[in-house]
Amino acid sequence: MKIQIINGPNLNLLGLREPGIYGNQGFDEYLKSLRDLYSILEIDYFQSNVEGELINKLHEVGFSYDGIVINAGGYTHTSVAIADAIAAIKTPVVEVHISNIYAREEYRHVSLTGKNCKGVLTGFGMDGYRLAIESLLKG
Repeated sequence: MKIQIINGPNLNLLGLREPGIYGNQGFDEYLKSLRDLYSILEIDYFQSNVEGELINKLHEVGFSYDGIVINAGGYTHTSVAIADAIAAIKTPVVEVHISNIYAREEYRHVSLTGKNCKGVLTGFGMDGYRLAIESLLKG
């Protein structure tokens, strides 16, 4: 089974950026623990701060992978194009947010992308990625 994790803008700074909101762990370290936990899966990782690159990755894997976990960062709240890309592909997508978007600024309460996803996990910290993989394993 092949799972693609896609992280959007500013998530390359996890572990450094606003640790009170996002924690102290970098994503590379967390990804290693995910791969160890799910050694039977092929877990690929992609991060970009560029909207079009996120769309291109969705198109690239959206017909051949078994699941996608996406944290589109700030694009969650602004990108009709990413929402459309998720709607256009066959692979199920689970949206993840490290922080609880409903406990933050009002503009973060709206997810344009979430309606096209299998589900949305918000506020579980980095563990949201594991929970998203679990939901994809259960079908």
